Amino acid sequence: MRVASDEIVVAVGPGLVADAGLLAEIADREFTRLGVNGTVVHARDAAHLFSSVRERDVAVVLPGPGEEVRSSIGQPLGPSVVVWVDIDRVDGARHIHGRGIAGLTWGIRHAVHRARHPAIQRITYGPSPEQWADLYLPTTATPSTAVTADTSTSDTIRAAIAAADGAVPVVALIHGGYWRSIWAADLMEELCEDLARRGFAVWNLEYRRPDRHGWAATTADIATGLAALTTLPTITGQGAATPVVLDLDRIAVAGHSAGGQLALRAAADGSRMALAVSLAGVLDLVQGDRRKLSAGAVAAALGRTSAPGGPSATSAQPGDEDPYAASSPLHRLPLGTPQLIVQGRDDDLDLVDFARRHAALARQAGDDVTYLEQPGDHFDVITPAAPIWQATVKAIADALT
Repeated sequence: MRVASDEIVVAVGPGLVADAGLLAEIADREFTRLGVNGTVVHARDAAHLFSSVRERDVAVVLPGPGEEVRSSIGQPLGPSVVVWVDIDRVDGARHIHGRGIAGLTWGIRHAVHRARHPAIQRITYGPSPEQWADLYLPTTATPSTAVTADTSTSDTIRAAIAAADGAVPVVALIHGGYWRSIWAADLMEELCEDLARRGFAVWNLEYRRPDRHGWAATTADIATGLAALTTLPTITGQGAATPVVLDLDRIAVAGHSAGGQLALRAAADGSRMALAVSLAGVLDLVQGDRRKLSAGAVAAALGRTSAPGGPSATSAQPGDEDPYAASSPLHRLPLGTPQLIVQGRDDDLDLVDFARRHAALARQAGDDVTYLEQPGDHFDVITPAAPIWQATVKAIADALT
C-alpha cells in the first residue's frame, strides 16, 4: 500500500526525556523527505498513547520509561505497521533501539517503507531472532520522492532479465554499523526499494552481531545466510504475474561499512557470488584496530587487538587462530572473486586509505577489481538519490549482465 495523508503518527510516550521541538523537527523533515503527511502526538498516559496509535494505519512509537507502555513493545496495537523506537535502551532485537534521538529518523523511514512494501518475504535461516533475510522481488512501483529515477539502468537490467529466460539477477545486502547490535538491516531498505525497481531481486540479510554473540557467530551467519539464498525454490508473491526464478550465477554481495568487510570476507571463504561489492568498507582490520576506528570497534568485534607484527599473507586462512588473518579482506588477497570497491571521497580518511590500498593490492595479487571513488560521505554510498550510488548500481548492472 501507499502511505496516504494523515496515516502515520509518531506517538511519544509519557515521560520520554527529549526536546519536543527537536522531535518535531526530525519528524517533519522525514515526512517531507518521504512524501507523506504525519502527526506527532505527545501522550499524556499509556491509554492516550494506545488510542492515538489505533487511529492510524502506520505508527512509530517512542515508549518512554513507563512500564505500562514498555511491556507492549513488540505487541500488536492495531495499525498494520507499528515500529518501536527505544532511544535510550538496548534490550532486544525486534525493534530499533539504542540509536539515541536519531533513532526516530530511522524509525519513520522503516515504518513508511514497510507500509509501501507489505509483501516483502521474510525468510529465517536459524533459530535466533536475528537470523533472517528479507526477500524483495523486482517491482515496477513508483520510486519514493527520495529516489531520482534512472530509467536507463532499469531498462538495461530488465532487458538482460528477458534475455535470460526470466531468471532474475540478485543483490544480497549486508548492513554495517561497526558490528554493533544497535544497527540493523533497516539501514539498507532504501537500497532494497531502488534495486527492486531496477529489476533485481534483493536479499537483505540480518545476522547476529559480535557484541552479543561473538565474532564466530557473525561470520557463521553471513556464510549461512548467503547459502540460504542459493537454496530458495522458485518464488511467487509480491504481485508477480508468474513465478520468479533467481539467477544463482548472477549474485552480487554488497556490504556497507562493516558489512563491506563481511561481504569480501565471505568471498574469500568461497560463498557463491559473481561480484563482491564494498560500499565504504572496513577493508584493513589491522590498521582499523591500530587507528582505533570508531572508538575501538574492530578490537571490540574481534575480541582482541591485532598482533604486533600483523597477519602474514601465508597465514591468512579461515581456520587460523588469529581472527585478523582470517577476517581482514586486505590480508586475504587474492579473493578470487571480481570486486567493486566503492568509496566516497568525503568519508573518513582512514576508509579512503583502506579502499585505495585494497584495490591496488588486489590488482597486484591478480584479482579483477573495479575501483569507484567519487564525492560523497559515508551514507551517500547507500542513498539512492546520490550520484555515487547511481554510478555504483550501474557498475553492478554491467557486472551482472
